[in-house]
Amino acid sequence: MHPLRGILLMVSAISCFAAMAAFVKAADRIPTGETVFFRAFCALPVIALWLFLKGELPSGLRVNSITGHLVRGIAGSMAMGLGFLGLKYIPLPEATAIRFVTPILIVIFAAIFLGERVRLFRITAVAVGLVGVSIIMWPQLTFESDSAVRLGALVTLASATLAAFAQIFIKAMAGTERTEAIVFWFSGTASLFALTTIPFGWIMPVGMEWVWLIGAGLVGGAGQILLTSSYRFADAGTLAPFTYLSMIWALIIGYFIFDELPTLGMLGGAVLVIAAGVAIVFRERQLGRGSASEGKLRSMMKDR
Repeated sequence: MHPLRGILLMVSAISCFAAMAAFVKAADRIPTGETVFFRAFCALPVIALWLFLKGELPSGLRVNSITGHLVRGIAGSMAMGLGFLGLKYIPLPEATAIRFVTPILIVIFAAIFLGERVRLFRITAVAVGLVGVSIIMWPQLTFESDSAVRLGALVTLASATLAAFAQIFIKAMAGTERTEAIVFWFSGTASLFALTTIPFGWIMPVGMEWVWLIGAGLVGGAGQILLTSSYRFADAGTLAPFTYLSMIWALIIGYFIFDELPTLGMLGGAVLVIAAGVAIVFRERQLGRGSASEGKLRSMMKDR
């Protein structure tokens, strides 16, 4: 293991995802389904090139559970689409903070769908995280708030929920499916899924919109590769805290590019959500949990 190399790769991945979010927000005139298509489709050649350079093309694309990839792909595509839609209506830092609820929701889903035992420590961390999300979202959910802003907050929360659901499947698939295949076929599924939105209206990009859309796909694909590679050199518990650097990037990009000023309430709620997420990660690292739950979910997936 080379923890420092893993950390550098993770920081690079988070930087790529921050740039991707900025590109998506800059192309806010483009319909969400069309944006998802460019993000997913333009990532495919990047991932394919990575596999080719590793000498794992086409062997790295083989799958054992088509159903598992399909369910993960659909859930992930919907999460991506709702996340992109949310960026049209709420500031980037706020959207990023709401998305941090995903690891908290994973704990809840693991208890509901996998029957995992959730002890007092994690229950407390989940409660703190949900309080943080409530603080962030409350101003947008009041009757005084703009309806578009309210929609943005709700769809972003829905995106985080679907992302947590997708992560549950990824965790189960990790024992039987190659990470490279999971990454590649997610982009493929998302590309096809996005095409179903054509009847709802696509438009021809103009000028810099081509750069934003293609750039979102390229840096998003690069981010996926860097994220995947980081886990070869460091364990999840070591890397997880660095994922929250996306909040710093969101604040910087939001302020200097989109003229977005975070509120004290949003920052306070984000601190609670991040603290809860970090606490859950370190607790799960101590418990070393996972194998029994993964086996149970793999059985469920085979029965689908």
